[in-house]
Amino acid sequence: MTAGPGEVRVPRAAVPPGERGATRIADRVVAKVASQAAREALGALPKSASPPYAGVTVHHDIAHVRIHLELDYPTDIGARCAAVRRHVAERVGALVGMEVPEVAVQVERLHAAHGTEVRTR
Repeated sequence: MTAGPGEVRVPRAAVPPGERGATRIADRVVAKVASQAAREALGALPKSASPPYAGVTVHHDIAHVRIHLELDYPTDIGARCAAVRRHVAERVGALVGMEVPEVAVQVERLHAAHGTEVRTR
């Protein structure tokens, strides 16, 4: 609203923080951020591998994340999962502003390296 000639413009009173409302971020949005962070942490995967996906449970700005992924074989599974946990917790915290006390990583499948075959009994 603009003030006309001779009128005094009165600024609106600021709304107190407790009355402003709240921003709620849907669980599926947090899951998409977590999935993208897992992709970033893993880098290149075999062509036949499915991209990582995440399931998230959010309660009072605390996100519990479960990442499902596929890895190449042979690889240091523990180190790669630890890197995913760190990166997902960091990125979800930074981008969404939620605490991430837990990132569970579930390896769904291992893909053999080029030209080799993984045999099982």
